[in-house]
Amino acid sequence: MASFVDRHDLWTDEQALQAAELDRRLASGEVDVVRFAWPDQHGLLRGKTLVASEARSALRGGVNLTTTLLAKDTSHKTVFPVFSAGGGFALPGLQGGADFTLVADPGTFRILPWAKKTGWVLCDAYMADGSPCPFATRRILQKAVDELGREGLDFVAGLEVEFHVFQLDDARMVLADSGQPGEPPRVSLLSHGHQYLTELRYDRVDAVMQVLHDQLIALGLPLRSLEIEFGPSQFELTFGPTVGLMPADTMVLLRSAIKQICQRQGWHATFMCRPKIPNVMSSGWHLHQSLRRRGDGANAFIPEEGAGDLSPLGLHWLAGLKAHAVGASVLACPTINGYRRYRPFSLAPDRAIWARDNRGAMLRVLGGPGDAGTRIENRVGEPAANPYLYLASQIHAGLDGMVRRLDPGPSADAPYETPAEPLPRSLGDALAALQADEVLVERFGRTFVDYYCHIKQAEIARFNLEVSEWEHREYFDMY
Repeated sequence: MASFVDRHDLWTDEQALQAAELDRRLASGEVDVVRFAWPDQHGLLRGKTLVASEARSALRGGVNLTTTLLAKDTSHKTVFPVFSAGGGFALPGLQGGADFTLVADPGTFRILPWAKKTGWVLCDAYMADGSPCPFATRRILQKAVDELGREGLDFVAGLEVEFHVFQLDDARMVLADSGQPGEPPRVSLLSHGHQYLTELRYDRVDAVMQVLHDQLIALGLPLRSLEIEFGPSQFELTFGPTVGLMPADTMVLLRSAIKQICQRQGWHATFMCRPKIPNVMSSGWHLHQSLRRRGDGANAFIPEEGAGDLSPLGLHWLAGLKAHAVGASVLACPTINGYRRYRPFSLAPDRAIWARDNRGAMLRVLGGPGDAGTRIENRVGEPAANPYLYLASQIHAGLDGMVRRLDPGPSADAPYETPAEPLPRSLGDALAALQADEVLVERFGRTFVDYYCHIKQAEIARFNLEVSEWEHREYFDMY
């Protein structure tokens, strides 16, 4: 009987060749186990680990997971009535905790350098009939990349990612600390912070930097720099430009890798935007983006000499990012915590605006005539964002700017003073803005937007049920 991949013709010719080579490697005994990893709706990696002999058959046969995983919020609570008709999704094939199937993308296979004889492969999700899972975010980005490709263009992106690493003092593993979610670990600082980019601070955390450097390079990620950020125990890594799905694939892998590597060393890494520690500085994810012409491989954003900051196409793309900045906010900043970062005079944006090489603006234009690195840096994202949705939002917004030949207006030299549309100040406001953005709703599909907003509204509802420390301090004694 034909395999799941063969029955539904799910691989390209190139992937079939990659799978044959991977099968040979698995048969050679190079690895003992393979992790089949799938990025869920939050950009978290889920999946199953198979011994090598079973992994060989699973390459073409697929790996089954329960569709209830599609119904989880960030606490891993199921927020859809999965045993009702349609599973709460109003779509066939998702009811009753039925299975969906992971199919490996064999070109993504890697050996994990921190785990003994362990392979890793990224997967795409399909329904039982072989159709793409409608809520699989990697597929959503692939469709956006394909749409851009029909214009003869490739999406190119580089990553600039901030995060925190702490000394892990207490993992909170006593029985009373369990829960959904459980109690967060107790940590202490690796650096006091506030000595941005100083060599002495870097040298004091060189043990962290050396481990991350060695492991991420061994993993094959395009690491460019390791930096001390401004806040206590805050770090930044930058990654070179890659094309299409690869920037998003890199982001989900590096987040998972850093957390695993650090945990094994007795450290706790977090991509939470603004942890609750004294003197904290928020972490951002700055996305550098440009377009490459498929015809000649040239950067399509480079302007002609004396023609301004960007090419006409680049200006239209910039205008599209600006026009849909508010609607796309929730895809760049999907957590309640992330909206604590948007504040004036903080090197984080607070309004939909662009400027020439100004870090206070949401959209920072870099490069110019003759500069192959000409690009747009979007500073709106938080490092917890699902990269497939974030990148897809950029492509859809930029394409709309191209189609409608939008004008971004003049550069804002005073980005915290120039009048402009404010970014949402809460997750709830951002969800409403996405639902009101007709272009993004059409491009992502109403079904997906409603699904995604339902999950995020469930998180807001849980948040609103909790009494905060601020409320208790403010009212408990006064009234």
